[in-house]
Formats: sequence, C-alpha cells, structure tokens
Amino acid sequence: MALRLTFCALMEFGSCIRAPNGSGTTSYVTRASCVHGQCILTQNRISKASAYVTLPHKVGTCKATLKEASNSIEAVGKVKVQPSEIELSSLTAISPLDGRYWNKIKDLSRYLSEYGLIYYRTLVEIKWLLKLSQIPEVFEVPKFSNEAEAKLQGLIDGFNEADAIQVKNIEKITNHVKAVEYFLKTKCQEDPEIAKVLEFFHFGCTSEDINNLSHGLMLKEAVNYVILPIMDDLINAIYSMADANAHVPMLSRTHGQPASPTTLGKEMIIFAERLSRERRDISQVEILGKFAGAVGNYNAHVAAYPDVIWPHVAEQFVNSLGLSFNPHVTQIESHDYMAKLFHSFIRFNNILLDFDRDIWGYISVGYFKQVTKAGEIGSSTMPHKVNPIDFENSEGNLGMANAVFDHLSMKLPISRWQRDLTDSTVLRNIGVGLGYSLLAYKSALVGIGKLQVNEAALNKDLDNSWEVLAEPIQTVMRRYGVEEPYEKLKELTRGRAVTKESITDFINGLEIPLEAKTELLKLTPHNYVGVAAQLVKDAFIRHHEY
Repeated sequence: MALRLTFCALMEFGSCIRAPNGSGTTSYVTRASCVHGQCILTQNRISKASAYVTLPHKVGTCKATLKEASNSIEAVGKVKVQPSEIELSSLTAISPLDGRYWNKIKDLSRYLSEYGLIYYRTLVEIKWLLKLSQIPEVFEVPKFSNEAEAKLQGLIDGFNEADAIQVKNIEKITNHVKAVEYFLKTKCQEDPEIAKVLEFFHFGCTSEDINNLSHGLMLKEAVNYVILPIMDDLINAIYSMADANAHVPMLSRTHGQPASPTTLGKEMIIFAERLSRERRDISQVEILGKFAGAVGNYNAHVAAYPDVIWPHVAEQFVNSLGLSFNPHVTQIESHDYMAKLFHSFIRFNNILLDFDRDIWGYISVGYFKQVTKAGEIGSSTMPHKVNPIDFENSEGNLGMANAVFDHLSMKLPISRWQRDLTDSTVLRNIGVGLGYSLLAYKSALVGIGKLQVNEAALNKDLDNSWEVLAEPIQTVMRRYGVEEPYEKLKELTRGRAVTKESITDFINGLEIPLEAKTELLKLTPHNYVGVAAQLVKDAFIRHHEY
C-alpha cells in the first residue's frame, strides 16, 4: 500500500509547507512546532517504531521530509506532541492585563502583584518587631540602637525582586506566609543585636494579622497613587469639555425622541459632577486593619505578657501604618470596608459607562467628530470609518472590572465561623478589578482627547426641531389662562411637520399680552436652553474651589 504522510505544522509568524506524499507500506502522522519561524524537531513514538523528521527551514518557511520510518507501523497513529516550555511574556500571558495591556496598567504592579504582597508582608513584620521594642513590658526585646533600626528599615527600603524571589523559594517548602518570617531571620542572623530577638518576628501573630494589613496597604497605596490621579485627570477632562461647550446648544433626546434643547456643556457637567461625587466617596472609604491574633482575642499575647494592654498596642500599631483599627474581629478582618470600596468603584464605573455610551451615541449622530491618528485603521473593508473604539474599549473593560468587584464585594464579607480560607484566593484578584478599571479610565481619556464638536450637525438638528417650542408656548398660555393649552399644542405638533412659520403663526394668534407674545416670538430651538450655561458655570467654579 502507498505510504501516507500527514504532516501538521504549528507555527507562529510564518508559513509551513506540507511535506510531499511518499510511497511505501505504512502510514503515520507526525507534527512539528514552529515558533517565530524556527522549527522544533519532535520525535514521535507509535507502537515500537519511531518516525523521525528533519526540518530544513528558513525563517517563515519550514519543509518536512521523511528521514526514517519503520515498516512495523500498522496504522495511522495519533502522535502526542510534547509542547516546549513557554516562558511568560506579553505574548504568552493568559490575562490580557499582564499581556496586551501591560504597558497601560503596569503602574499597579508594584502594589497589587505577588511582589507587592510580599513587600507589604515584609514591611508589616519588621514594623511589628520595631513596635515590640518600644513596649517596656516586653523587656526581652530592648529598644534597638540607631544602627539596628537602620538595618531593619533598610530591609524595607531596599526590598527588591531578588528578595521576593528568595521568599518565594522558601514558600515552596513552607507554603505559608511564615516564609517572610524565615526570610527576615536569614537576613538578620548576622546582625548581633537583631539576632538576639529573631524569634520575636511574627510574635503573637496569625498569618491573617500580617495579610490583612498588607492587603489594606496594597489597596490604599494603589488607589491613592495610581487610581485617584487618573480619575482626577478623567473628571477634569470632562469638566473642561463642559466649560468649553457651556453655551453650545444641543437638541435633547428623551426616550430617543427630540426634546427640549439643552447645551452640550450642561450634559457634560452632569457626568463630571456624578463622577466627582463617587471619586470623593472612594477616597473617603476607611481602610480597616486587625491585629488581634488567632481568633481576635489576643490569647497568645496575654499568655506571654499579661500586663500589656494588647488591644491598645494593636490599635497604635495599625494606626501607625496609616490604617484604621477594627477592634472586633475573628481571625480575619471582616472585609466590610472592601465591600464598601468595591461598590463605590462599581458606581463610579457605571457612571463612566453611561458617559461612554452617550458619547458613542453623539458620535453616531454626528455631534462629535474624531481626530484621526496617522496609520490607524477604522475598518478593514470600509476606509471612511473612524470607529469610537476608545469608548467601546472603556465600556467593555468597565464591565469586566465591575464583574470582579461585584464578586469581591459579595463574597469577602462572608466567612464561616471564625474563618475559612475562601477569602484568600479571592483577594488575589483585587488587582484584576483595579486593572480593568485603570484600563477603562485611560481609554476614555484618550477618546475624549480625540473629540471635536461638530456644531454644524448640532445646528441642523435644532433647525429641524421647531416642535420643541410647544413646551414653552403652552406653559405661557397656562400663565395667562388660555383654555386647554396642552391640547391646542398637541393638535398643532403631533404627527405634523412643524416649522418656524407655523410656530410664528400660532403665537401671533394667541390671546395673551403683547409683551408675552413678543418674548415667545424670540424663542428658537437654539436659544430655548433655560439656565443651562449658568449651571455649567456654577458647577465648574465649585469644582475648582474644592
């Protein structure tokens, strides 16, 4: 029978050429893996025979030829390919936050990564040893000399990736946060002063005493140093949009239908004010910490040093880290503040999502044009298109962020009895929610920077919508006692084309004072905007005073 060679090439950034069919009496399958045009030789074993493939190739092209095959192969076999080890990179990361979007969210890494967690654990352990040295009753840990304090502080200030790797190597054995304790003992054993008190690292602590304070610090500093500044940039950009367009009239749409005119700036100031309120709420969430031992009662502390008022010491210590003290806890801090914080993020994100969709709609109807960027393609088949991709990306990533925040805020406050471990794995995803949020905020900000107001489109819609003046006319008619004003305007406007002329004729026919009639005749869809511009001015001034 004729030999059948089926060659499957897996290749990135190149093209593979199927090997030619040969002749013979056996049949088999082989496979080669190619990465960036480089072919990897794979030996495939079927039954007791082996098939070998040589791979003469160039970058971007690979050819497979049969080198040797045993006639004992009886049937087509399924070759099991052993994949080569893939190193983590922006191309191989499973999460797009650590891959495609890494450059946009990497500022969060120092706070919310595994490295960040280890750093803050190290900080808490060292700060606790220093605190013990300040308690007179704990005379076994005397006050450190300036040199010893500098040594300990230097371990915090000089903490680097090599230190984190060392901790992770210890953790491979301990599988526990005590890896940080062992790391610090190793670092300090050569210092004669600190070496005497090595066993007071982690004194009286359960792992959650260290972890909850670390998570609190991670959140606080990531939010303060990364998230709030980009929120401020975003909010200020929307305030600036509002101020610049405070007097630009725009047709409102309620239920998608033409409604009383507004100004573009006034509609933007609404979003700026809403986002600003939620930003303040986020900044004011009190981040709590506990430091009360295994079940929150200071059992071990009291057993060792019964004369120390440990709740007071714990409160001082937690406050010294810039966190608020939670005195009533189990083994864990209850995470209620996290639920409050993440719900605040959800509200902020929902408001921004509403903004994204409105801007998307305004772009769709032509109220905004978008500044094009050289080289960018809007559509692979329609060259004229400039898609609102920044607002679409923002919307999509806000949804991802809120999905994570929703689970975090619903799950974290719930723990069986004095603790279960379900919070531990979930807490590792704090950076995911904040990462997608950061990505969304940056996308929206880029989108805002591309917007150009198209006043011609705004004016065209207003010119074609004289029916919106039915509202002020019937309201003035009410003032002067004209019967059935609403019904009269309904008859004039419902299902009919309304023009400037038909409105003028209707006003001239009203039995109202001449002065009132004169004022009504001054109204157009362009100037019937109430105090919209003043609302913008007031909010803009208040924001900058704040």
